[in-house]
Amino acid sequence: MPKLKSKGAVKKRFKRTKNGKLKCSRPARGHMHATKNGSQRRAQRRSLLIEGKWAQLLKRMMGA
Repeated sequence: MPKLKSKGAVKKRFKRTKNGKLKCSRPARGHMHATKNGSQRRAQRRSLLIEGKWAQLLKRMMGA
């Protein structure tokens, strides 16, 4: 089977940690923050770790 081409959009949106997990920013960070309370806004700052089958699929898309 030939090698897959890496997907540029995935490489821009996800970063790989030292241990091989995938990290990305959380959704719903663009606008309309007045309706959210402070704890929700603080939680949005933390990055999201992706594990499991999605991580395997995204790693393959990144070309690794």
